[in-house]
Amino acid sequence: MYLRILKTVFVVLIALLCLVYAAQNIANLEACRAAFAYVMSNADHKIYPVSFGPAITNPALIWLALVFVVGGELSAGLLSAKGALDMWSARKAPAGDFRNAKKYALIGSGLGIVVWLGFFSVIGGAFFQMWQTTAGQASMSDAFRFLLACGLVFIIVSMPED
Repeated sequence: MYLRILKTVFVVLIALLCLVYAAQNIANLEACRAAFAYVMSNADHKIYPVSFGPAITNPALIWLALVFVVGGELSAGLLSAKGALDMWSARKAPAGDFRNAKKYALIGSGLGIVVWLGFFSVIGGAFFQMWQTTAGQASMSDAFRFLLACGLVFIIVSMPED
């Protein structure tokens, strides 16, 4: 039983992580948009000044990227919260029922991995080379921590507890 409760708490924490970061991005929407515009413009790239991908300065595309990231954070948080509620409700149920209750927790933490590995590390880091700037390095460092948290919870929740 204690493993089921701990797993549920871990999922609650992932839900809060995702939802709080989405809320912070929304609360600081103009600063968030400016950060996306800066990264996507390939500005201040001195180490690798040439990129095979074009700089993106179109405001609509910048907003679209921001909506994908913040929407992904928000969705990951809401799905994880639903998963935590389902897991809590099934904490005393038979093993098969509890295993089925993990569905949204796994989808939510998995989506968190997509956001912070896919959007930040792959697209931001590799494609837009955001690691070349101080602001980009900070974002990538944070994204790695969030990716690790989501990945660890995904693995832990995936494991059988009975």
